[in-house]
Amino acid sequence: MTDFSSESQADFLERMRRQYDFGPYPRIPIDETPGANSNDLLIHNLVTPFYLRDRKVVSTEGKMILDAGCGTGYKALILARANPGAKVIGIDLSSKSVELAQQRAEFQGYQDQVEFHVLEIHHLPELGIQFDYINCDEVLYFMNDIAAGLSDLKKVLKTNGIIRTNLHSALQRQIFFRAQELFTLLGLMEPDAEEMAMPIAIEIMQALNPNVDLKQKGWSDRYEELEEDHKNRFLLSNHLMKEDKGYRIADLFTALNESGLDFLSMTNWRYWDLTDLFAEPDNLPAYLAMGLAESSIETRLTIYELLNPIHRLFDFWCTNPVEQPITPPVAEWTLDDWLRSQVTLHPQLHTEAFQKAALEAIQQNEPFVISAFLSLPALHPVSISYDVVALLLQLWNGPQPFAALVNFWQQTHPINLITLEPATPETSAQQVADALSKLEVFLYVLPEQIA
Repeated sequence: MTDFSSESQADFLERMRRQYDFGPYPRIPIDETPGANSNDLLIHNLVTPFYLRDRKVVSTEGKMILDAGCGTGYKALILARANPGAKVIGIDLSSKSVELAQQRAEFQGYQDQVEFHVLEIHHLPELGIQFDYINCDEVLYFMNDIAAGLSDLKKVLKTNGIIRTNLHSALQRQIFFRAQELFTLLGLMEPDAEEMAMPIAIEIMQALNPNVDLKQKGWSDRYEELEEDHKNRFLLSNHLMKEDKGYRIADLFTALNESGLDFLSMTNWRYWDLTDLFAEPDNLPAYLAMGLAESSIETRLTIYELLNPIHRLFDFWCTNPVEQPITPPVAEWTLDDWLRSQVTLHPQLHTEAFQKAALEAIQQNEPFVISAFLSLPALHPVSISYDVVALLLQLWNGPQPFAALVNFWQQTHPINLITLEPATPETSAQQVADALSKLEVFLYVLPEQIA
């Protein structure tokens, strides 16, 4: 574990403080509306990871959320928007960043739901708060000991709480680590050298022959078209990023084990499915298929990482160890299981745009592309029929018992179109269960069993 009282750690924190006082991050205009991207809201709504873990829909009302390493406060405001009724506490070691975060919250009208403190992560217990959910975005990979960082977060995490954090991928990001090493050798990564370093780094990258590997993989003509501020931000976040470190999947699981936390899921879990890397996902090579059936999640993620290292971040949720839910996965539910359930529309689909488009699809008897409103869980467009859209709108005012949805379906589908016989309750229930099962895979609907 890292000794935070040591001189080296103090020097490290001071370098980080100077770096982000000079260039507060993220440099997003204060008047830009937080949470305009529905996928951001999906990830930052604590309903999502809690459902993935427990198969239960939790309320965000009264929840305590920590944004550790909040920077200029943009993500803290997304957390506030995604979790109505929750209190968001943002901390950062950069006083300049916290100042901008406070200005952002006041400008956007979130000052009552969000507060900020100049505080280092290892001093979190000083707040005297235990959190239901912790967001630690683009911070952990700077630390010399990621297990120590996770342990510090765990100290202020409630027993059933969840952490979302991320690490830079050593394989995907290796071109920038090379650039950082180069510019270190050239003296451009010294403390307080940013103003001098940025134009020199740009000049060097522009002067390289196009066939030089570093330029081919680590530069692009489109960077030349960026405004100066954006170009400098790109450099400081990549080629000139100080204390940047890359990790492998094995490092992630080792750190979780050392800190006493359990892996829950990648935040973009659908983009880590090994079978999607094969031409015929349902017909994998026999040896591989047999091995995957018995392999751990760590092994499957490592194989994906080796085959297709395209993700800049290992962005994941982890949790204090909890008892596994006794409820089987929804894909394995029997009809009796469904009849003991209620169904909730994911909160991030509860928008005026979704409702308007859904009503238009029903009125025009047209298919409805539901993934246009939440695309992250879907690798390809997800389309549903207008009658299933009508079923979803029954959830608009809140969760509904499965039996109530079956009753609605029977009213709108009174006969079997093949036999012209009246539809039986069993047939209607199975049709509704099939429709909802296909949508639960993407978390568009959240079924949960009730007593």
